[in-house]
Amino acid sequence: MSHSQLSDLLEAPIISEKSTTAAEKSNRFVFRIKKQATKLQIKKAVETMFDVEVESVQVLNVKGKKKRFGKTMGQRSNWKKAYVKLKQGHDISFVTP
Repeated sequence: MSHSQLSDLLEAPIISEKSTTAAEKSNRFVFRIKKQATKLQIKKAVETMFDVEVESVQVLNVKGKKKRFGKTMGQRSNWKKAYVKLKQGHDISFVTP
């Protein structure tokens, strides 16, 4: 896959209390990804975009919540997220100067 196709697989980093704790304690970073992305593609995308070495990738399918929209019931879209563990000595910084 080309560099632009790999960068399209990662939609956004997830910044929450849980993901911040995972990053500090076990060097894991959480990303929202495309539904069709595989573990190998995610690993290559993170390595090329952030210039780091990836140790492992865990993927979760998140079910959309059922919500009421006015009088009718609806459902938010399902989505996928990945926990990416980096090798010792590597780090990703999401802060822009």
